[in-house]
Amino acid sequence: MTVLAEGYNVFDTGKQPSGTMKYLGAPKDVIALIQSGKLKEHILLVRGGTTTFLAPALSMGAIGVVTMSGAPESHLGILSREFQTPCVMTVHLVEGSDSRYVPGETPDSHFDEIVAALDGKKVKLDCSDHDKGRVLLAE
Repeated sequence: MTVLAEGYNVFDTGKQPSGTMKYLGAPKDVIALIQSGKLKEHILLVRGGTTTFLAPALSMGAIGVVTMSGAPESHLGILSREFQTPCVMTVHLVEGSDSRYVPGETPDSHFDEIVAALDGKKVKLDCSDHDKGRVLLAE
């Protein structure tokens, strides 16, 4: 399988959820996805590890989370472990970009590039490695 992005693995798990990557940029996006009844069809992509508005989706059975910033000790890292939801944090694209998240220095273009590359793609999460989580293209 092709690795699209890599980041910090929040916890080791054999679960390898697959679904369509869905960028959620605001609380209204989370509410709309929950109300659609299609929450379990998506791997959720959010900007940061402190995105507290994602909590309702985790409590309602989200299958996987990917963040563009944040660390496993952040709010979403803690919640994903509690709900046993595979989570990859602070992803960077493996091919086609050298851009990396640097706290306080990262321009919006970094996040826009990741959303453009991943949103809408059929993906699978691999969180079996202790340190590194991977976003794989589902083939």
